Amino acid sequence: MSDADTLPPPDDQRIVDLKQALEERYLSYALSTITQRALPDARDGLKPVHRRILHAMRLLRLDPSQGYKKSARIVGDVIGKFHPHGDQSIYDALVRLAQDFALRYPLVDGQGNFGNIDGDSPAAMRYTESRMTEVATRLLEGIAENAIDFKPTYDGEDEEPVVLPSNFPNLLANGSTGIAVGMATSVPPHNLVELCNAALKLIYNPAATTEELVHPDPAAPPSMDDLVRGPDFPTGGQLVESRSSIVHSYETGRGSFRLRAIWEKEEKGRGVYQIVVTQIPYGVQKARLVEKIAELLLAKKLPLLKDVRDESADDIRLVLEPRSGTVDAVILMEQLFKLTELEVRFGLNLNVLDRGTVPRVMGLADALKAWLDHRKVVLVRRSEHRLEQIANRLEVLEGYIVAFLNLDEVIRIIREEDDAKASLIAAFSLTDNQAEAILNMRLRSLRRLEELELRREHTTLTEEKGRLDALMASDKRQWGEIAKQVETLKKTYPLFEADGATPHALGARRTVFGNVPTADAAEITEAFIEREPITVILSEKGWIRAPKGHNATIDDKGFKTGDRLKLALNCETTDKLLMLTTGGRVYTLGADRLPGGRGQGEPVRIMVDIEEGQDIVDLFVYRPGARRIVASASGYGFIVAEDDLVANTRKGKQVLNVGAPDEARLIVPCDGDRVAVIGQNRKLLVFPMAQLAAMSRGKGVRLQRYKDGGISDIKTFYAADGLTWTDSSGRTYSKPTEELIDWLGDRAAAGRQPPTGFPRNNRFVG
Repeated sequence: MSDADTLPPPDDQRIVDLKQALEERYLSYALSTITQRALPDARDGLKPVHRRILHAMRLLRLDPSQGYKKSARIVGDVIGKFHPHGDQSIYDALVRLAQDFALRYPLVDGQGNFGNIDGDSPAAMRYTESRMTEVATRLLEGIAENAIDFKPTYDGEDEEPVVLPSNFPNLLANGSTGIAVGMATSVPPHNLVELCNAALKLIYNPAATTEELVHPDPAAPPSMDDLVRGPDFPTGGQLVESRSSIVHSYETGRGSFRLRAIWEKEEKGRGVYQIVVTQIPYGVQKARLVEKIAELLLAKKLPLLKDVRDESADDIRLVLEPRSGTVDAVILMEQLFKLTELEVRFGLNLNVLDRGTVPRVMGLADALKAWLDHRKVVLVRRSEHRLEQIANRLEVLEGYIVAFLNLDEVIRIIREEDDAKASLIAAFSLTDNQAEAILNMRLRSLRRLEELELRREHTTLTEEKGRLDALMASDKRQWGEIAKQVETLKKTYPLFEADGATPHALGARRTVFGNVPTADAAEITEAFIEREPITVILSEKGWIRAPKGHNATIDDKGFKTGDRLKLALNCETTDKLLMLTTGGRVYTLGADRLPGGRGQGEPVRIMVDIEEGQDIVDLFVYRPGARRIVASASGYGFIVAEDDLVANTRKGKQVLNVGAPDEARLIVPCDGDRVAVIGQNRKLLVFPMAQLAAMSRGKGVRLQRYKDGGISDIKTFYAADGLTWTDSSGRTYSKPTEELIDWLGDRAAAGRQPPTGFPRNNRFVG
């Protein structure tokens, strides 16, 4: 039998378009992940798993006033009725709802081990117990009053809520994170009082901008009238972010917030102190943080820190011991902020499900409006439900009143008639419901006082019906009612207790605001490097090394064959080195990154990108604020600040513009009021420093005029001190300015033969 005989015919239904099938299935998967797993609903701020957990707890009657039930019982009900997924994933979601360091306003009141900020796992679900918090009951408030829609569960045997009524701005108050297919969400938690004030502002002024919803001074003392200052994390911390940045993030729905640990300096006496960290950034595991700091200590990347200890009990207390009492605490903390999770950036990506269906990035105003619009829908639906209940009750009450007014006849009909219900309806023009209610009435209700109670109830319900009818007829009244609800919610979790001074345990703002310390950037950078003396050795062929100490022995054994010493200089590992090449470009080298003294070092060219055909002219230590004279071989040059020479990339910075065959020749310290220049033609010229231009880049001006050759050396000096030089034998010569009359002139002059005793190599140092 051939292979062709085993293949299905071309029109067989088993043949599918693979591309189309994959697209359809992946799209279904993506939509399911986005809407049913990763993104929260803008109205109640919950994902389906959290919504199902709270609904299951409601059915189990786990109110705050009731006793606890085993978490395993709750997880079992959620799996069996609403959420057919793994029990561990559901329990993890339940645990997070109970962790006061994970949720700003916990929705589950847990009893037992629910994990801790160190990152330790919670106990198994069979050991822990749970019930709802008051906040959770607010999310469910009105769910039995037709406030929201229900949908069939996955097996069609039950119903679950599409969204919760949510008398609590849960999306912004508790925040949310999630990763879907092609999109993600990250919403930080906020303070309820601030959210309520912003919501009230939107109710009274729907056109309010984000600028108007954000507090004008986030660092001001807290008040019950505060607008949104920024995120309020359950673990506290300090936000280091400008108001303009906060406003921009809330306007666009995207951004990030820089969050730092809170620390204080604790004096121990005799000039010794320690730093105590009392709050760490949100989402950081304390044990892992301490472990990271310890690792950096062992790796000698924290030279200012001596030890770290975790002395935490109920509160966080991380003790940081500096190397000595002279260490600047601010610089030490800046170092730790840069290297550890004592500072983090929490992203804002307000990507949520609008009306539970469409993913959309919202701004602060949009998110609050989505919650308020939902609250209005809930108010209308609950009012309609209540009106329906009142109408049914009034109908029954009117029937009862008729029965009391005609009590003897009603009793006779019930005793004598075969179809009492039909007879009652015919005799008194009653409705079916009224007749049924009369027949079901208890004999004990047939007393005189009951009639008075019925009339009083009828009057009360009639008045309530009138108020609800007026509410349903007026959009303004509806928003007024919502404003009252928001005001009540705001007073439930105030910033302060009744005495006005003690912070409220749940309502008080925990995250404070601060400014970035104004520590010098160079000091902070130096703090990362252990300060040690070194000797930098550079060879003629561009090999560099840095043995420790300032008394390093330099001999020919340290160089490759045919190579020799070009220059050596003493510095420290915290210094920066500046290197000029013949192309007029300056490169920056970190002294701490140079190879050690063993071997022959490494080529400079693997550290920086020196252009082909260019050689090294000079290497020196960078001194902030100092100046240098840079000059080309043809005698052109200018004064340049060393601060302008520092380059942040491997490619360096072009300073002196030279064109072939000219090249950069000198870069000497600029300290004085006179400039002495000598050329290869052995002509010396002295002129005032004021005649030399100061630039950051360029060709410069002519320093000395030559017929043959070029520049040889430059030296600056003060006229009061005179000109000095050293010959090849090490003898120092000095010439007072009064004796330099023959060599004094203007810049760009030719000069004259130098004084007797000047070195034959035409250098100021022989």
